[in-house]
Amino acid sequence: MGQNSEPSNRLPIAILGAGITGLSAARHLVRAGRRVTVFDPAPVPGGVIRSERHEAGWLVESGPNSLQETPAVAALVSELGLGPRRQPSAPAAKNRYILRDGLLLRLPTSPAAFLRSGLFSTRTKLRVLHEFFRPKRPRLQDLPLADFFREHFGPELLAYALDPFVSGIYAGDPAQLSARHAFPSLWKGEQKHGSLLRAQLAEARAKRVRGEPAGPPPIISFMDGLAELPQALAASLPSGSLRLNTVVKQLTPGPNGWILDNAPAERFDRVILALPAPALARLGLGPPGARTSLASLDLLEHPPVTALFLGYRRTDIAHPLNGFGLLCPSVEKSPLLGVLFNSTLFSGRAPAGHVALTVMLGGVRQPDLARQTLEYQLPIVEKALATLLGTRRPPVFVHRTHWPRAIPQYEMTHDSYLEVIAAAEKRLPGLHIGGPVRDGIGLPACLAAGERLAGAALVA
Repeated sequence: MGQNSEPSNRLPIAILGAGITGLSAARHLVRAGRRVTVFDPAPVPGGVIRSERHEAGWLVESGPNSLQETPAVAALVSELGLGPRRQPSAPAAKNRYILRDGLLLRLPTSPAAFLRSGLFSTRTKLRVLHEFFRPKRPRLQDLPLADFFREHFGPELLAYALDPFVSGIYAGDPAQLSARHAFPSLWKGEQKHGSLLRAQLAEARAKRVRGEPAGPPPIISFMDGLAELPQALAASLPSGSLRLNTVVKQLTPGPNGWILDNAPAERFDRVILALPAPALARLGLGPPGARTSLASLDLLEHPPVTALFLGYRRTDIAHPLNGFGLLCPSVEKSPLLGVLFNSTLFSGRAPAGHVALTVMLGGVRQPDLARQTLEYQLPIVEKALATLLGTRRPPVFVHRTHWPRAIPQYEMTHDSYLEVIAAAEKRLPGLHIGGPVRDGIGLPACLAAGERLAGAALVA
């Protein structure tokens, strides 16, 4: 969107939520010449993206730890002047470990590595090769992601590839997630090509035509953590656009614009809601006596997750930590969802002579464990890490972050929530809703959701 001059009588657009979606929407609107006011109850922008520099050099990411640098993300990083702050992941990050039969095995990253890998049986390898020739079949109804994937690749790849992958992204259960909503690229690939492998090859060819690099997008962060991205987005907005520590409970449309309960003297032309589902559920929408309720969104499953950032002396861990991290399939019955090797992935996460790990607990698999105290969790984690990574002594630094309602689960009932959102927008013209509740949970998806919301507000 280019810069345009806005008529002086145009009201500003209100945006609720200063996470990555709301800030992205605000940036696109400002670049189109519109005034915006972004409201958020938190003291800093960024939503779930939180980076904290602690004493002695520990850099803790309490939310997302890395970002896929899609072409759109790369362009944004450049536009915001973050190029000099950009940190590419270390070459070792291509290695990802999967726990199988008590051993950590590398997940293969190429067809040749897959054929050589001891992670999967010969039968599964033949099943994967056969999938390439799968014909197109009409699929008229959604189905659980586990069933969808099993049809293509069989039970072993489901158990030791998809299941841990879903735990790492959603902290969820592939048997409960919707194939169509949780992994829309797989769903669309099957619809178009039948075989997911042929769909992957077609996408690789399309990338070459577009001039994009082959393979998955690079993994990046910034010198002081991911929070540099929302901070830069917020700094790019005009002065006075951001109102933090501000709770909005009621929005009322009227003939002279929308009114927010905490700013009764102001009017807004449109309203964008870039909020998580629980916050949307608490909002009052519409005129008195004719409220539009989003209360049912509170039923959208968000399992609890606890992240333990642990700092160790390098000499106290036997494993080389030469990878992105490790994931624990549910069939292995580990108390851990996975472990991220922070200080391998990016430099500057731990002081000299030390390493940093982030251990993920809970999710759909073990919600009660996520809710326990640090005193309960830490001995369980230390025992597991001693077995998996050969830790010899306790960590020298511990930071705990607990998310009571972490990641929205796009389950088989997800259409009902999308219908509630669409109905609210239809009933209240000028209202636009998006973000992880609707548009995908990854950071690139959230940035794209902000652009979508801005575009919808401009043409409404």
